[in-house]
Amino acid sequence: MTKPKILVTRRWPKSVEERLSQTYDATLNTDDKPMSTQEIAEAFAEFDAICPTVSDKLPADIFPKETPRAKILGNYGVGFSHINTDAAKAAGVAVTNTPEVLSECTADLAITLMLMAARRASEGEREVRAGQWTGWRPTHMVGTKVSGATFGVLGFGRIGRTAAKRAHFGFGMKVIYYDAFPVKPELAAETGAEARDSIEAVLREADVVSLHMPGGKENYHLINAQRLEMMKPTAILVNTARGEVVDAAALAAALKAGTIAGAGLDVYEGEPTIPPPLLDTNAVLLPHLGSATETTREAMGMMVADNLDAFFAGKEPPNRVA
Repeated sequence: MTKPKILVTRRWPKSVEERLSQTYDATLNTDDKPMSTQEIAEAFAEFDAICPTVSDKLPADIFPKETPRAKILGNYGVGFSHINTDAAKAAGVAVTNTPEVLSECTADLAITLMLMAARRASEGEREVRAGQWTGWRPTHMVGTKVSGATFGVLGFGRIGRTAAKRAHFGFGMKVIYYDAFPVKPELAAETGAEARDSIEAVLREADVVSLHMPGGKENYHLINAQRLEMMKPTAILVNTARGEVVDAAALAAALKAGTIAGAGLDVYEGEPTIPPPLLDTNAVLLPHLGSATETTREAMGMMVADNLDAFFAGKEPPNRVA
């Protein structure tokens, strides 16, 4: 029996590539060079499945007007705003993602960014490496205490709740949140989290605002100049969600003007290009490391394989989103 032919758009963990190669006629990206939109578009006619990552762009016009050979996109990542799911549905292409397995590591990184921004860790390291540190002094690089402060979560899903647990139980922080969808009381009760009736209410009250909502047009530039003005001048913004959720130019202006005290970012609009205004601020800037642990990245790949296995066995993929 002929094995389904699949395309993996980037290098994946070795164990995952080995599993895929055993089960499928797999074409791997051994050079790990980003594929162009045109190359991915052409793959719809050559492969039975395409396995993109969150750094690949699959807009509406990438999907063939005629029925494509590829009937499933096994997306490596929980977010899928880079895929036009409406166009995928119209073309008869299933879309799956990899939820839950990256919640803990992404939440860990949100807390890392909070601490780095609050304690000015990036600034301090740059000073040391540049040979500019002149020694300890009482007024040197004074930051912000987060213990006992208020941790505001926008998007109280799996990752947001996991970050809240770390903030609450690790640092005694009060948790407040806003979510566009109802949250089960027992889930909020795990951290004593208090709901607020709007994004604005969280922004005004929180000392740290951590973003955990999906990307896409619904949340495009959700954090803009007007909303940044609502935050405390001592507040910190953390984004491990999607880059397009934040207006980078507005954030840079707010940091330079002292509208807010700091920011920690792991994601950016137009990755891998960092919006230039941010480079001239005190923001902590990381290269999209949220899920970047060996255990998690392997688990993500195995989940993609599970989705493919179910699909090609004629079953409903366990993590289908479109």
